[in-house]
Amino acid sequence: MTPALRAVRRHDPSPVAVAGTAAAMAGWDAALALSYERRGPRTVMAKNEHTGPLVVQKSLYPEGDAICHTVILHPPGGIAGGDNLAIHIEAGPGTEVLLTTPGATKWYKANSRPASQRTHLRAAANAVVEWLPLETIVFDGTDAHSSLTVDVDEGARAAGWDMVAFGRSAAGERFTHGRFRQTIEIRRNGVLLWAEYGDVGGGDELLSAPAGYAGRTVSGLLWVCGGVVDDAALAACREAARGSPPRMLAGVTCLPSGVLLARCLCDSTEHARQYLLRVWNLLRPLYAGRVAAAPRLWAT
Repeated sequence: MTPALRAVRRHDPSPVAVAGTAAAMAGWDAALALSYERRGPRTVMAKNEHTGPLVVQKSLYPEGDAICHTVILHPPGGIAGGDNLAIHIEAGPGTEVLLTTPGATKWYKANSRPASQRTHLRAAANAVVEWLPLETIVFDGTDAHSSLTVDVDEGARAAGWDMVAFGRSAAGERFTHGRFRQTIEIRRNGVLLWAEYGDVGGGDELLSAPAGYAGRTVSGLLWVCGGVVDDAALAACREAARGSPPRMLAGVTCLPSGVLLARCLCDSTEHARQYLLRVWNLLRPLYAGRVAAAPRLWAT
């Protein structure tokens, strides 16, 4: 319970205050629905609907009118046991949208209550959607399910990444208890192109196994659906791992379905982000037709 809620309980016994405190203790149900339209040369946010503490912090145009950068904010600062978040993004024909977050997504200790975040991206014909949140930190004792579903129409392109840190290593915390489930599905015209389903328990042997996380505490994944990635570009992506920290493991795969995957395992979210940024710099001109331009907030 936040200090503000403790103060409400102590000083304001009104039914409204009590109900608000009880709702917070039970967990937040929050939803955000955004849609974008192309109006002349500009991509604009045509709909912005939300319930609960899940909002748009800002819409920015650092790359010009064609592409809208949107910063999604969850004011509580983390996802606690009992919270259920839902994000739905509709990118209309010809729109270009980059979505990110101002800080890490933190999955707090569950206290015997599961939590979830469901994200659905839909890209209409010739749209480009990029889902590029900052890292996810899985606290010890978490019971969480994170799901991402991506639907693209013919001619649409989508890209995204995911960085997950198990435990707060800087504080000496390891992920020894709890559960983290993750689902990613990408479909084109309703046909499944690629899916990944993960289920990791705290202290699981998978965290240390060579065929699992190999003792690394951070995993990174970048995926791209659409665009033309030739052999030279694929080789350049694989070369991007050169100069990485000695304990980093990295690889790039281009599937027959047209989905490209770049992965890494390491001991630092910063190292994971640096690697995925290098790959993103190489691929963005191929799927989006523009050079990579990192949002300024990533540097703050």
